[in-house]
Amino acid sequence: MAASVRDVAEAAGVSVGTVSNVLNRPDKVSSATATRVQDAIDRLGFVRNDAARQLRAGRSRTIGLVVLDLRNPFFSDVARGAEERAEREGLSILVANSDEKAPREGAHLDLFEEQRVLGVLVTPVGEDMRRLRRMHEHGIPAVLVDRESQDAAFASVAVDDLEGGRLAAEHLLQLGRRRLMFAGGPISLRQVSDRLEGAQRAVAAVPGATLEFVGTEALTVDDGRRAAERIVSRDASGRPDAVFAANDLIALGVLQGLLQSREIRVPDDIALIGYDDIDFAGAAVVPLSSVRQPAQLIGSTAVELLLALESDPGAEREHIVYRPELVVRASTTG
Repeated sequence: MAASVRDVAEAAGVSVGTVSNVLNRPDKVSSATATRVQDAIDRLGFVRNDAARQLRAGRSRTIGLVVLDLRNPFFSDVARGAEERAEREGLSILVANSDEKAPREGAHLDLFEEQRVLGVLVTPVGEDMRRLRRMHEHGIPAVLVDRESQDAAFASVAVDDLEGGRLAAEHLLQLGRRRLMFAGGPISLRQVSDRLEGAQRAVAAVPGATLEFVGTEALTVDDGRRAAERIVSRDASGRPDAVFAANDLIALGVLQGLLQSREIRVPDDIALIGYDDIDFAGAAVVPLSSVRQPAQLIGSTAVELLLALESDPGAEREHIVYRPELVVRASTTG
């Protein structure tokens, strides 16, 4: 059986209160007493139950982070930025993956609420914020990540995906491409719909240009390969001359599928651009043009917003929107 605080107190010949002071307020005890207690801790192998102590105080030192898909390096970078900022405050980040499924997102949020986390950072799957509102009412603040908030109860940090979609499409149009395709989904994800809308606005401003939408079930490399299969199966005259993928994983899958066909050259026949600018984009066999998001900055900013809400629950919710950046590589310019 694990040693308790009482066991340590008996072994050191002090009171339970003295042991507590050594653990939590060492300045309240003499160095000799502290040494005696520490020796007893070492002999007994005592490990403090920090979680229980935090819960008795009403809140843990943990922040919950729910992302859409941890397989996507973009979200790994968001988590890294959040973790680095949280560590400076003595906080830890507990990361959960919703897999783009609302029930999984809800289950993770319920668990975080049960654990009385300091707050939650979440990239929502859909538009239903009832669970987050309930947590807010229970004193657990939330910050939306990679998503602008339409609800005054939540702060948010995101990138202007309308602008990002416009940048990608305008780049392709400036290269003389006119038969554009947007590949990605599900369209219920705000990020996907905003990137598509931004591209649609750019295409609408160019006479003779068209934009076809090819939906995918998820934002994965496999879904990108399936999109490429649909392109390859067409006659050459019916294929797009440019593809804007909703994220880099889709784009990498499209790139693999097109190159494996051995009849379509990138970018000669089809120019290709992704979104996020993950590390793999520049390392692809044909380096991938992309729209860059400052992933680590998004994560660290989300923690900053959460800490501000935790210290002042009545403060006005901030909504920070960063501008995306076009990164041009060989998949569009050769």
